[in-house]
Amino acid sequence: MTDYTEYLDEVIQAHVAIEHWLAEEQDQSALEHLLTRFSPQFSMVSPLGRVLDFEALSELFLLAGGKKLGFRIELSDLRGIALYDGGAVVSYREQQTDATGLHSDRRSTVVFEKQAGGKVVWRHLHETFCRE
Repeated sequence: MTDYTEYLDEVIQAHVAIEHWLAEEQDQSALEHLLTRFSPQFSMVSPLGRVLDFEALSELFLLAGGKKLGFRIELSDLRGIALYDGGAVVSYREQQTDATGLHSDRRSTVVFEKQAGGKVVWRHLHETFCRE
């Protein structure tokens, strides 16, 4: 059996950090720590088809930090797709809610890189809204 544990754990831990960053006012060091999870070559396709790089992601987090009262993320359907020496590809479902009544549901696929020292970082993320 292929072991995706460290990659699936990273999905969970990253979303805990993102949830806290967006829902609570924190100092700049919390954002800096959050961003270390992402490769400098990070790329992303948002659910609306917008393409972001590491700089755009950093700006998005900076602007949204502490501004989503009651923000919560629920993950499900975590599974491995491919595992290789330099990383892995995994998928998951993510539901977001906040105090305003916002609810979004998306499926995501992430490509992870494993750095030389063994640290796992997010290299690419593709999100798609769910209608079901």
